[in-house]
Order: sequence, then structure tokens, then C-alpha cells
Amino acid sequence: MENNKIDFVTALKNRTKQFVLRSIKLFQSLPKTDEARILGKQFLRSSSSVGANYRAACRARSKAEFYAKLSITIEEADETQFWLEILVESGIVVNDIKDLMKEAGEIVAILTRARKTASDGR
Repeated sequence: MENNKIDFVTALKNRTKQFVLRSIKLFQSLPKTDEARILGKQFLRSSSSVGANYRAACRARSKAEFYAKLSITIEEADETQFWLEILVESGIVVNDIKDLMKEAGEIVAILTRARKTASDGR
């Protein structure tokens, strides 16, 4: 494995972990209503899955398994974007979370490019 590839993987592992930690903080700040609790749990599940599934993809035993796990990670990151939009548009979250929303979008874009690169090499 090239140093650039190792650096990329390490940086993305850290980035997805930081994304999960930021998501936990947002979840903790949600109002204590039924709606916020239900939607917040959906958001927390998908956002935490981003970091966990990216790590699983990095441990894949084959290119096909890597591609499949990366696809799951992309789906979870996209779902996280959805829940963030719902939390904002429903008025549950009133704080500015544009940075977190931007980060979710960037993670989707990065992982999508990585999947494309992986599929080219299959």
C-alpha cells in the first residue's frame, strides 16, 4: 500500500470518527420531545454507522467486500444528510448546523469517489 493511500485511509477514519462525535453532541442537544427523540435516534444510528462501516470497509478481505461495505457507508452518510434536513426543516434543531450538514455531504462525495475508484480497479 502506498503512503498516500495509507494517509488517505487514516485521515478518513479520523474524519468519520470526528463526524460521529459531532453527531453525538448534536443528539445530546436535541429537545426532550417525542419527535426529537425518535428522529434523533434515527440520525444517531445512521451517523454512527458511517464511522463504523468505513472502518469495516478498511478491513475488507476482498475488493468485492470492500466495495459492498463502502456502498453501505455511503448509504448511511446519505441517510444522515436526510435526517439532518428533517431535523432542521421540522424546526426541531434551531441552531446553525450547516457545518455538520456540509461535512456529511463531503463525506458522501469522498466515499462516492473512492467507490468509483474501487470499481475501476475491479
